[in-house]
Amino acid sequence: MLSRDERLRLRARAHHLNPVVLLGAAGLTEPVFKEADRALAAHELIKVRIPGDDRDQREAVGAQLADRLGAARVQTIGKLLVLYRPRPEGEEAPGPGPARRPPPAGRPAAGSRPLPSKGRSAGPAPRAVPRRGSGRGR
Repeated sequence: MLSRDERLRLRARAHHLNPVVLLGAAGLTEPVFKEADRALAAHELIKVRIPGDDRDQREAVGAQLADRLGAARVQTIGKLLVLYRPRPEGEEAPGPGPARRPPPAGRPAAGSRPLPSKGRSAGPAPRAVPRRGSGRGR
């Protein structure tokens, strides 16, 4: 069971997360459990979207999901459930995945810009004549 302070801290961390597990019309299936387990192993803290308009049914699905995964339910807001399962001691988070390939030769990397030449600023040249309509009736 999480303490009040832990729950508040986890709620704040989960605020900006998007749901990573979405339950479909089939409900809780084996692939849903596997995906939620993989997401918890990678992130510790995840959001799950549970469809349906029956609040009691959503609560039951959330409790079943948390119990089977060994996770704590941090928060339920509408159709969103926040789950937390800490990593075992000494286990590191999985890596970010395969390394990105370098850009093809002759093409700059995404987001890079050429450096400005010496003595010039990177901005536009100053205007010699003021723009029309830029004053307040002067």
